[in-house]
Amino acid sequence: MEIFKNLDNPLTKEFEQLLNNQLSKIQIEEGKIINGKINKITEKFVFLFVEGLKSEPVLDLNELKAIGLADKIKVGESIPVLLEKIEDKNGEVIVSASKAQKIKGWDQLVKAYENNEPIMGKITSKCKGGCIVEHIDTGSLMFLPGSQISDKPLKDISHLMNEPQKFALIKLDKVRGNACVSRREIISSFKKEDKIKIIEKYKVGDIIKGAEVKGYSTFGCFFNVNGELDVLVHLQEISYSRVNHPDEVFNIGEKHDLKVISVDKEKLQVGCSVKQLSPDPFEHIENYELNKVYKVKVVKIMDFGAFCELEPGLTTLLHSSELSWTKKNISTKKMFKVGDEIDCVITEIDKTKRRIAISHRLTQENPFNTFEKKYPVGSIVLGEVVNKNEYSLFLKIEGLDVDAFLHCNDLTYLSNVEEELAKYKKGDNIKVKVLEIKASEQKIRVGLRQTQKDPFDWFKDKKKNQIITVKIVSTDNKGLIVRPEGCDMEFPIKKSLIAINAADARPSRFTGGERIDCAISDLDLIKRKVTLSIKLLEEIEKKEALEKYGAEGSGKNLPFSSLSEDLKKKEKK
Repeated sequence: MEIFKNLDNPLTKEFEQLLNNQLSKIQIEEGKIINGKINKITEKFVFLFVEGLKSEPVLDLNELKAIGLADKIKVGESIPVLLEKIEDKNGEVIVSASKAQKIKGWDQLVKAYENNEPIMGKITSKCKGGCIVEHIDTGSLMFLPGSQISDKPLKDISHLMNEPQKFALIKLDKVRGNACVSRREIISSFKKEDKIKIIEKYKVGDIIKGAEVKGYSTFGCFFNVNGELDVLVHLQEISYSRVNHPDEVFNIGEKHDLKVISVDKEKLQVGCSVKQLSPDPFEHIENYELNKVYKVKVVKIMDFGAFCELEPGLTTLLHSSELSWTKKNISTKKMFKVGDEIDCVITEIDKTKRRIAISHRLTQENPFNTFEKKYPVGSIVLGEVVNKNEYSLFLKIEGLDVDAFLHCNDLTYLSNVEEELAKYKKGDNIKVKVLEIKASEQKIRVGLRQTQKDPFDWFKDKKKNQIITVKIVSTDNKGLIVRPEGCDMEFPIKKSLIAINAADARPSRFTGGERIDCAISDLDLIKRKVTLSIKLLEEIEKKEALEKYGAEGSGKNLPFSSLSEDLKKKEKK
């Protein structure tokens, strides 16, 4: 091969000029889309001819079929491809038809987005949060949020699948290459023109007949007018009385007359009122008096009570706590139904808050007052156990619909109160004594042990420091349990009160069953408390011995180990 080293040769310059002229016509650059002409087709590959490239680019036959270019796989056809590399490490040209199609489709989407133009697409599949839409012209995939499918909730969208339709581009992320579309905007734009014509029909002061309750919100109620327009009645425009939520007054599907109070042609909204169709009833609220019985009509039943009308437009709440004197947590639905007319007493009128409170139970006699008249405190009555818990019984008193409270401490004087409480069951009849009546608080307290003789009366003629004889019932590490002779009650003697000397203060000295003497160290008849002490008895006897026996020798024969020492101290004085 001959190598030309002399570049100044006229032939070399002529060749260089021809070469530059040719390259200036064909601009080959990586990352750009170029057209390739099919030159050869094999079983797996398609060979392209691109002017200006030193070798033929090769495409996979399956790639062309996957992107919908199967009909263009013919010799002589041109196919747009993305030039990824002019030459790789093997000296081959790398191109991609699918990437070229995606870039072309993205450019088309960007142009439509910038010009605010709709695009044609079809919903191909569902995904989390919405659907996937395919751009018909380019095959690009876009996301359709569930909230943007339609202007009203759709349970089934099968009729929209794979149907060519218009979509509005609402978001485009050029960095990530993501597109978000909306079918709802297209529908709303068509409806907007129609809605303007509908709203122009209404003006402030018009009366709308038979609008249907469509839905609730925390701030008001929505009504459908003739199937062509939805209007809002604000919470404050529902009633002259205080309303916490529209469902307190309206039911879905009901029809009501409305008064137009505002028309906003820019926002395409019509505001209405229900209460302005009638005069303000609070203007003549002075016609009603407190604590007087009135007929009211039940218009709405809730879990916490019922809403009633004193007159049309004047609504008041009958709370469930004001339904009955004796029944707690009573169901309003079991007592009344919508449309019932019942007697109620007005208990409160608040003009500032525009609120009226009523009571149904006040129209009936308070059974607790009846009970107090029939069975004053101190009476003995027969009661039936209707309920019990871990510390008390509840009794229904004969002939009256009231429950009396019997605490376990009032069951017995003698045995353990928990054991005594366990003996009773529902349906048992017992005679009890009325201990306390609070009619205003609806409370009655009764006792069973008060009907029995109080064994504590045994101490009525006793006094402090008096010596009594007791029988040891049992012993433990804490002390002794003793029962005074002639008394049915048992009392403890603490370990510290068994003897003067700590060494002798041992409960184990006693086996149980012994009769011993002890002294009353503390006695409170009102609180029914008594403290017994063997130690106090020793101190009393020791004092008497000191006063009776003055000689040291005599003290040694007494059963007190420290008596002789005490006598010596007395002689020194």
